[in-house]
Amino acid sequence: MSSKKDAIDAGQTAPDLEIVGDQVTLHPSGFTGGSDSQEDDGITERNLVQHMARFRENPFDFLREVSLFVSGTGWRAYDSVIGQPIYYPGYSDNIKRLIVESPLLRNKVTELAEARLQVEQSEGWYGETPDAVQKARSRRKTEIVQSLRDVVDKMMDNMICKMDSNAFIRSAYYIATQLLTRAYHQGIHVSSEEILRLRSVAQAAAEKKQSIVFLPNHKSHVDYVSLQVICYRLGIALPIVVAGDNLNIPAVGAFLQHAGAMWIRRSFGDDQLYTTLVQTYIDVLLQQGYNFECFIEGGRSRTGKLLSPKFGILNFILDSLLSGRVKDTIICPVSTQYDKVIETESYISELLGQPKQKENLANFLSQSSVLSLKLGRVDVRFHEPWSLKEFLVQQLQRIQVSQALGSSITLSYSDRGRVLRALGYRVLSDINDVSVMMPTALVGTVLLTLRGRGVGKAELVRRVEWLSERVRAKGGRVAHFYRAPTSQVVDRALDVLGPKLVGEVTGLAEPTYYAVDRFQLSFYRNMTIHLFIPEALVSAAMYTKVKQGGGPANQDITYEALLDQVTFLSQLFRGEFIFPPDGLIANLEHSLSGLEKDDVIKITRNSSGSITAVGLSDAERQCGRENFDFYCFLIWPFIEATWLGAVSLMGLTPPLDGPSDIWVDLNKAQDSAQRLGKTLYHQGDLSYFEAVNKESLKNAYQRFAEEGIILVARSKDQPKTPATMRLATEWTPQRCPTTGKLSDRGRLWDFTEKIAQSRREGKNRRDGATVSSRVLFMTDTVGRQLFQSAARSAETEVNVSTRKARRTAIAEKANL
Repeated sequence: MSSKKDAIDAGQTAPDLEIVGDQVTLHPSGFTGGSDSQEDDGITERNLVQHMARFRENPFDFLREVSLFVSGTGWRAYDSVIGQPIYYPGYSDNIKRLIVESPLLRNKVTELAEARLQVEQSEGWYGETPDAVQKARSRRKTEIVQSLRDVVDKMMDNMICKMDSNAFIRSAYYIATQLLTRAYHQGIHVSSEEILRLRSVAQAAAEKKQSIVFLPNHKSHVDYVSLQVICYRLGIALPIVVAGDNLNIPAVGAFLQHAGAMWIRRSFGDDQLYTTLVQTYIDVLLQQGYNFECFIEGGRSRTGKLLSPKFGILNFILDSLLSGRVKDTIICPVSTQYDKVIETESYISELLGQPKQKENLANFLSQSSVLSLKLGRVDVRFHEPWSLKEFLVQQLQRIQVSQALGSSITLSYSDRGRVLRALGYRVLSDINDVSVMMPTALVGTVLLTLRGRGVGKAELVRRVEWLSERVRAKGGRVAHFYRAPTSQVVDRALDVLGPKLVGEVTGLAEPTYYAVDRFQLSFYRNMTIHLFIPEALVSAAMYTKVKQGGGPANQDITYEALLDQVTFLSQLFRGEFIFPPDGLIANLEHSLSGLEKDDVIKITRNSSGSITAVGLSDAERQCGRENFDFYCFLIWPFIEATWLGAVSLMGLTPPLDGPSDIWVDLNKAQDSAQRLGKTLYHQGDLSYFEAVNKESLKNAYQRFAEEGIILVARSKDQPKTPATMRLATEWTPQRCPTTGKLSDRGRLWDFTEKIAQSRREGKNRRDGATVSSRVLFMTDTVGRQLFQSAARSAETEVNVSTRKARRTAIAEKANL
């Protein structure tokens, strides 16, 4: 982050692309500017998009810009793009024609019509004689097919994007850029090497009539806007963007659909026609070589880190190739990072248990406040695109499928799932590889990984420099700021984060900063966590001995104990984090080697060179364990959340005076766990308020279900019916037969204690048994309330069923 370091980086990495007006210029990678305009060789603009003139400040330039977009002058015309033709009159009609003519959709319509005819014939609708049946079936089939086509027509009109007007997209680009450059006042930054490579790949794909499938991470609604703006500005055909129909709100929905949004339902259920229509539409787009975009995580990440991949749309794309209907397509993972995300406040509300607000225009505008915010910049990075066909060939060879792509390939359910998972995690790994660590993420991470109430300016700068070095050493990227000293970069980050997140204590010997809203600041910390997960797990495992104190020798951990705890934690968090692909043992050895090289740990080896014990190095002890603590602080909130989830399960032990086979609502159980966590936090038995994070608790419960600790029941016939759960018999704790109190023993208790070994030691936890009894009492209290609610619901359902049965019996008696 220092000037010297930036100069080194500028020589080692790719240059940045600067577009000012119609001029394209390449600069060293450091040339991206700071928060203020810096002149260098007469160049003042350092963003991909130029700042738009405002009417009040300069009406002449404002009107000139508008006229250039209206007339389509120069690059604004968007009439010579790389890719297949879009934004011409009749585009939508052409797409609909291709969809309707697809054999896949035609066959499904015929199949559904025949199935309906079979039902109607079995019910005697068509008479008894063969001639009468044949005539009636023929007439009825025509009616059913036409009816299904009408349904398809309506579905298509709601679903497909409508890229018909070039004048519209010019106006849309102007509006989107106005909004983006006002909210993100330092613009959109890209790597010139990546952009030039993308243009080259796009050119080759266009010649072969192949699609580029952009697979970005998803942190904000701004994600798809920024990618569309980049493609427009660089003359690449805009991708069709898969979007949930919850965003198809008045005014905004129609605008987005004409700008490239493809609306799909959040859930397809058992609607075979709708599912086939989505598959057909994706087939048509990939067959015709139209660019395509969907978010690998499905929904937006409320926590700041990458979520596990969602396979819905990927499954459709995979089917297009495995069936032979599409020959190949190009995959391009995309990372979008922000100085500050617009929606973080609403994310925090949701994670703390507030109901998610329905999307509407008023919320959209008030949430963004795009006319007044100054949120820094957006960094968009493109991984090197790769052939999906080549990837699938490799995967098919691994599962020993000898058929060649191009003909229809049918995989078993398990093999298909294996290929999908490999595809999803390959994309996530690629996104992590190109992600840029923003200054706000660095500052937020440092503030949440230091002991004490606050940190002085000099120490904050020093730790940001240290963290930047660690990021680079791990193969990550740090956002560049041309020749700007670290102190200036830190000031810029503090300014963007604002006083609601980071406070400053004035009147001291030096400026001192502290985290005001740790929960919201954790969003930015989580942007860096993926780089350090192996080291964090090793440190948390070592902490089981370090926290015991008693001198250096007593704090060393044997290799066997270390491996056991790291394995346990890795399994615990396999749904929470994206791990390096090399496997647990390789990751552990690599982490130990790196920590030893950094002089954080010392390793004891036997005569054959095998590791026997691991402990903190003398240098690490002398510096106050600051590096070891950093890794622990990263993982501790997640350990707390999983511990909280396990503790909440203890409270689901059936009471002695009630039925033992009660199933409770899964969502209500997670809400109760969150309420328990808030109680324990305010009573001092939970160190991190982030531990009551709804997303982390949800992941913990999912892991408990995979482990067989809880049994989860879901209705296949009624997907909207809430899932229910109960403890597995072998995991259910015992109660004292006299008092009914929970016993602090048993399989679930041991599991909870194993998690607790790596928890951060708190003052209120040093009284051992007293805390155990207090926490058990509290979780039992919350659990009993949940059981009472479940019992009342079950009783109500029985009463309703009884009343329905009585009414049916009375009706039948009356008919007799």
